[in-house]
Formats: sequence, structure tokens, C-alpha cells
Amino acid sequence: MKNLKHIMLLSGVFFVFLSCSNDKETPANPGTITNPVEGNPANTTYKPAFAGQTRTNGVQTNTAFEAKVITSALTSPWGIKSLPDGRFLVTQKAGTMRIVTTAGVVSDPITGIPAVNAGGQGGLLGLCLDPEFASNRMIYWVFSEATSGGNNTAVAKGKLAVNEKTIEGAAIIYRAKPANASTLHYGGRILFDKTGNLVVSTGERSVLETRPMAQSLTSGLGKVIRITKEGQPASGNPTFSQTGALPELYSYGHRNPQGLALHPVSGEIWLSEHGPRGGDEINRLKAGSNYGWPTITYGIEYSGEKIGAGIQQQDGMEQPVYYWDPVVSPSGMTFYSGNRIPEWENNLFIGALSGMHIVRLAINNNKVVGEERLLASENQRFRDITQGSDGALYAVTDGGRLYKIDKK
Repeated sequence: MKNLKHIMLLSGVFFVFLSCSNDKETPANPGTITNPVEGNPANTTYKPAFAGQTRTNGVQTNTAFEAKVITSALTSPWGIKSLPDGRFLVTQKAGTMRIVTTAGVVSDPITGIPAVNAGGQGGLLGLCLDPEFASNRMIYWVFSEATSGGNNTAVAKGKLAVNEKTIEGAAIIYRAKPANASTLHYGGRILFDKTGNLVVSTGERSVLETRPMAQSLTSGLGKVIRITKEGQPASGNPTFSQTGALPELYSYGHRNPQGLALHPVSGEIWLSEHGPRGGDEINRLKAGSNYGWPTITYGIEYSGEKIGAGIQQQDGMEQPVYYWDPVVSPSGMTFYSGNRIPEWENNLFIGALSGMHIVRLAINNNKVVGEERLLASENQRFRDITQGSDGALYAVTDGGRLYKIDKK
């Protein structure tokens, strides 16, 4: 077992923020102020829409904490969720699920999962547990499905057998259409919202022919959808005036959203989204809202060309709460609701793939007021992160590691 220790010393310089709402979103002292953590030049000269939207102050955790590698025996893990008994259910990209104990014991692959197309960015992706999992043992997951017409982002559900060796009664409950031959930009996160409905992120599949579908209300690509446990449009979804608008749509104008999290105080849905060359985003979702892709973006094509008209703001389109340029490739994320490390209260933690670290964002009144990079010395692509039943954070990497991050 590898043991990585981070010890942060008090320096006497602190953030002090007064909450502007009744909901306490971030503690009065999220840590020591530092310079912005991003020192590399941006890819563009684009200007943020408001102060603190990018390259905000750095912040450093003062409480001593440590990160331990629990296991290195996973294979391309993509999603992780804590089970009621403290163990973890993990999806692996090639199409398997495994259970991992806090001691690092990894189960045999769980059978009964529908076939996935693991080519490119596809595979077995995000997962979540039914709110009544302790009694019904139901789980829900996202995967890339190969069909005669191409590949879909699909949602399935099934019951984890009592012997934990198989998924019983697995059934596909939703497909984001149209299918496309692309093996990129599936999105792939899933969670239950505070009303007990499923929220799922889908990508716009990357290719130029499907990119505009992120703006189309008749397409399931580049969207956040909200459905019941049976895969039907959820009650209370936004209504659109456009004929043929899909009733499952919650928000639109997304590129490749790979992270979803519920704020522990407000219950609002937050989302992380991959930009192109620059323009990774954190968004706070509002029902029925348009998040702009590909009409507005803080990124450019990988070739260096402008995307569309090269604009970053437009009436009727939401601005990201925060963006990065250069990119960090934000993936799975979670809000910290534990009490082990006071500075982290209600902070947002995000796995960074190309950034090869865990992002910590201190948030006050729905604005980012501090950014910290954790575990950067590990040189790992952090794919997903969750909070365990013990209050610690647990993160998986593309390289097969499971980390525990907790107070020292």
C-alpha cells in the first residue's frame, strides 16, 4: 500500500467570506490564499464574463490530510459509488463491475451486464444506487451501446443479486438518439435528484454532423435528461414551445458532460463539461436552460480555428460558473459534506484527466472563490470521486488505482 502524506501548515492568512444567502455554502475559512493555481498561458485572448469566472485565487488546505492507495488492481475504472456497508461499487470501462472493500479487496467481475461498445471513449460509464438500495438492491448505469445504426448513450437498470455475483433482470430503459458511428463524447454520468428522478448527461458525439444537435430540442445528444426509474420523462420537466421537443430534456447546449453532483445544501444539480482546446466548464443547471455549445464557448478548435463566430456570450444562453483555459478535462465530481476537514465543507471536488490532479473548488453564493489542486504529484488521470460512508473522499484513476483521501 502506497501512503502519500500531505501536511499543510498554518500561515496566518485566511479567506473570510460572509454568506450572501441563508444556505451556508462554504465555511468561513476555506484555507490560505495563494496565487491562482494556473500559471500557463491561455489558448485564447477571450475575456471572462465576470470576475472570478476563471483563474480565481488559489486556496490551500490548512488541515493536515493524507492520500492512500487502497488498491491498484482495477482496470480502467470509470464510476464509483459507496455501498451502505462502506464498500464500493465500481464500473470498469470494458464492461464489468466490481465491489471493492476499504481494505482494497477487489471482487470477481459481476455478470449479467448488457454488452458495451468499449471503443474510443465508450464503455461502461457512470452509475448510481437507488435511494432505496438497502431494501431493493437496484442500481442504474450508463453505457455505450452498439446498434445497427451506430452507437448510443444508453441507460440501464438491474438488481444486484444477494450473492453479489450478478445483476438480475438488467434492462435498458433509455437511449439518447440519434445513434452515430462516433465513439466519442458519450457524456455518461447519472444521479438521483432530490425528487427521486434520474438525471443523466449525454454528449454530442464530437463529429461535426452531430455537434449542432446539442442545440436541437428534438435530439437527445448534448443534453441533460431527467427521467423516472422506468425511463419515462419525469414529472415537472421544463416545457418548450418548439414542436417535437423531447419531454425528457432538462437542459441543453452541452458538449461532453462527464460530471454530475447535487449540492448538499440547495439540492441543485452541478455539472462538469469538457471543452475543446480551452473552455472546460462547471455549470449550475437550471431547468430548461441553454448552456450554449457550440454557439458560445471559451475554447477553440484543436486546429486553433475559432468555433462558429468565436463568441463567448449571447442572450438566452447561460454562462459557466467557472471555466479553464488550458483545459484540465474535468470528469466525475462530488460535493464534500463530511466534517473531517472543516475547510472542505460543501466544496466541490472534481477528477481532472489531462490535468492529472483532483480539483478542489471553494464556492460561496454559487461563485468559485478558491481553487486548489490535490494529488498532482501522483501523475494520475483522476476519473471519478465520491464520498464514502466514513466521510472520507475516494477517487479512481484510469490507471486502476483507488485512493482514500482523509484527515491525517
